[in-house]
Amino acid sequence: MTDRAYNDGGMVEELKADGWSGEANCAPRSIRMVDDQLDSREIFAAGRLVTIAHGEHRYQLRLTAQNKLILTK
Repeated sequence: MTDRAYNDGGMVEELKADGWSGEANCAPRSIRMVDDQLDSREIFAAGRLVTIAHGEHRYQLRLTAQNKLILTK
């Protein structure tokens, strides 16, 4: 499960619980959100794969070698 909070600086803080993310060492990080937009360079700063929790479902957003985004369930 992911907890998301917006702090006073407009940053999105994601806290990932162990178990679903597939990462061995998950650490909280902040991503700047301007209005309703995130910069993909910040999203993929730690790697080329991000897991997104949407309700009870998990999706993977992948950055390809051709600099394209692929979303899979």
